[in-house]
Amino acid sequence: MSAQSDKSPFLHELEVEVETELDQVESSAPADEVVVPPSEWLFDPTDIDREEASLRSLLGAVEALEGDHRQDSTGQ
Repeated sequence: MSAQSDKSPFLHELEVEVETELDQVESSAPADEVVVPPSEWLFDPTDIDREEASLRSLLGAVEALEGDHRQDSTGQ
C-alpha cells in the first residue's frame, strides 16, 4: 500500500488546507525593509506571527495523527 492510500482522507484534506494557509501567510508577509506606519497596517504583524505559529502547530498535529493512522493500518 502506498503512503498516500494509508492516509485518512479527512487528515489529508486538512493537511493540504493548512499548508495552503501557511503558504498564504508566508507570501503575504511584507519584506523586512518595507516600513509602514502602524496607522496603515491592515493587520498587526504580531497577530500574523501568532497565526503562523498556530498553523504550524496544527500541521504538526495532523502529521502526527497521520503517522498514528499509518501505524494502525499496518498493524505495527
